[in-house]
Amino acid sequence: MRTIRLTALATMVILTAAGAFAQGGQGWGGGGKGDCAKLDGLPAGTLSEAEKAGLLFTREEEKLARDVYTALYETWEAPIFLHIAGSEQRHMDAVKALLDRYALTDPVGANPAGVFTDAALQELYDDLVLKGKLTPVDGLAVGATIEDLDLRDVMKLVDESDNVDLDTVYSNLARGSRNHLRAFVGELTALGATYTPQYIDAALYEQIVSTPRERGPVDANGKPVGGGPGCGGCGGQGQGGSGHGTCDGAGQGNGQGSSGQNGNGSGSGSGNGKP
Repeated sequence: MRTIRLTALATMVILTAAGAFAQGGQGWGGGGKGDCAKLDGLPAGTLSEAEKAGLLFTREEEKLARDVYTALYETWEAPIFLHIAGSEQRHMDAVKALLDRYALTDPVGANPAGVFTDAALQELYDDLVLKGKLTPVDGLAVGATIEDLDLRDVMKLVDESDNVDLDTVYSNLARGSRNHLRAFVGELTALGATYTPQYIDAALYEQIVSTPRERGPVDANGKPVGGGPGCGGCGGQGQGGSGHGTCDGAGQGNGQGSSGQNGNGSGSGSGNGKP
């Protein structure tokens, strides 16, 4: 059984809940809703037992991210949680397409939010939600922790996979996790708080958070590809904290910051993402 342990959250500035998200930060427009990776034209291979187990686990790990962010949005009403929860749903859908391709039973099934087949993920979900509801900063730190963990896990799966379709989906999930990590760390920084990576190494973490958001889908080797549907995502810069708006998948993202100021900027949901 895969064991997951949540270490202590990084040392951070303690802020009260009231007004914490009203400080300056990024305005996020909602992304285009295209698939993260298109399986058409990619050959289906023969899965090892380890590859099957990895797919099943990843389907629920993406659900954990979606469900935690949904719960934290309900608590703090910070649009960054709502925006990234939508992205995690698209990640879940991408993994589900692989489960269907290889006739694997979906571990999510009819499980509602917050319920998991994997006992370790159930324990982790419960722990993360409790921590994330302590303060807004704890909520953002939980988001960074999830993306940190997801990135480590999916990078390991890429290394273990010999199938181009799995590698393509996993590489796009990794790109998404890097962008989400940038978003959460950016919000923490705007609030005067810090995050220390717990799962990926410090050098990779610094490389990620010091570089711009990645645009558009990638191939099985993680290299950007032109055209085709992507996960979408538009970041608008503003002074209103996390803003949430709409995006056509390839154009402008306009977010209303939680302090009432607008964040506007161009972004991309590469290719044919739908609004």
